[in-house]
Amino acid sequence: MSNKFPTLADIAQKLQGVQIYGDAEVEITGISHDSRKVVPGDLYVCIPGFKVDGHDFAIAAQKAGAAALLVERFLKLDIPQLKVENARKVVGQVAAEIYGYPSRRLKLVGVTGTNGKTTVTHLVERIARFAGEKTGIIGTLGVQIAEQKIPSEHTTPESTDVQKILHKMVQQNVNLAVMEVSSHALDLGRVNGCYFAAGIFTNLSQDHLDYHQDMQRYLQAKSLLFAGMKQDAKQFAVLNADDAACAYLQSQAACRYVTYGVESKADYKAEELELLERGVQFRVKYNGNETTVFYPTPGKFSVYNALAAFAWGIEAGYSCEVITAALKEIQGVPGRFESIRKGQPFLVIVDYAHTPDGLVNVLSAAREISAGKLITVFGCGGDRDRTKRPLMGRAAAQFSDYVIVTSDNPRTEDPQAIIEDILPGIEKVDYKVIVDRRQAIVHACSIAKPGDTVIIAGKGHEDYQIIGTEKIHFDDREEVEKALRGMGYVE
Repeated sequence: MSNKFPTLADIAQKLQGVQIYGDAEVEITGISHDSRKVVPGDLYVCIPGFKVDGHDFAIAAQKAGAAALLVERFLKLDIPQLKVENARKVVGQVAAEIYGYPSRRLKLVGVTGTNGKTTVTHLVERIARFAGEKTGIIGTLGVQIAEQKIPSEHTTPESTDVQKILHKMVQQNVNLAVMEVSSHALDLGRVNGCYFAAGIFTNLSQDHLDYHQDMQRYLQAKSLLFAGMKQDAKQFAVLNADDAACAYLQSQAACRYVTYGVESKADYKAEELELLERGVQFRVKYNGNETTVFYPTPGKFSVYNALAAFAWGIEAGYSCEVITAALKEIQGVPGRFESIRKGQPFLVIVDYAHTPDGLVNVLSAAREISAGKLITVFGCGGDRDRTKRPLMGRAAAQFSDYVIVTSDNPRTEDPQAIIEDILPGIEKVDYKVIVDRRQAIVHACSIAKPGDTVIIAGKGHEDYQIIGTEKIHFDDREEVEKALRGMGYVE
């Protein structure tokens, strides 16, 4: 990309129905939707949000050195302004224009679905890295550019940040970037302006209905990733044939697609599954070929994750040998079925599972490898979909011998009230309510006998708890280690 940045007039030419106030030839060198992060030369985007209106912070942005404003209504300020009908809808496209469409200068892979996004994203990245590519990741665990890690607040950052990150990746010669693409991000246009070389769908189950209202709207939001992949014939989608949403996504996909599955007819079919304590092994048949895949994370859900990454790898042009070798070497993703071992005679596994389906997947996998009883610790987040709470309780009760119901991220809700929503789903299993999550973890470890398995679900990699509006440090993995150390176990 040349060093020439676009002017306000250049940006206006790429949009429809816009008006300019002030100097149209001012050069725009960056973009921000947050007035606190504006640097000189930025275009500050005034987005009317759910709680605050970005227009109210335009003066602060101007004082910080903003070169111009992107507005939905002209403001009485002496600064160039570009007026559009819907700022949120166009900001991704505008950001891409400012940074020279970075997603076209590398291979960008998008992964969407309810469960498995983080794991599949990391499997894709590891395959590409194993093949010698310089890689980047954008997702729940933050942003990673080669070996550099950058924290991130959202699974998929705001569109201004997405383009800025991709631009930085291009500057650092990244060949392939893989991004978790959430339903919120798709619905709010955060990935507008992105060109996806490939898109992967993991699965769809109940989550985020506080935002989407119903499953159909949730599915429609997910489908936007594949409906938008129509720029050229090189793009392709990888879809889970065993998921009921697959047929709809096939009907919406504007690009070539392949399917993967275990139960259904699929282009990439897994057979002869071996669900082992040390991982999963299966035969995959595809394009008249077949090979054995081993992936060292237990559970049937791991078969789907590895199969999705395998299918993507073949379609992206990597050799079968490179893909299988990469998958065999991957030692897990933080907070995803992560074992905590301190010499104790029972298993303790921390996992991010925070949906009914996710909890079923993790607990069924744990049940397969547990020699003794299964003890489950979980809660539900506050200010989120209340309808899934009893379903989470039912999932825990279905597979566990003993359940400890506790707090997750209660946010502004009363933790006890959240627990009361969970309890109707818990039937025919012994359970205990311990509101304090730290005490719940200690109790679970203290009652575990040799051969038992303790699952701490809901937070995984997260190192915080949100209580009220305050974010406090809290890491399930650290708390498990403290509990085990208190019991006299050391690695």
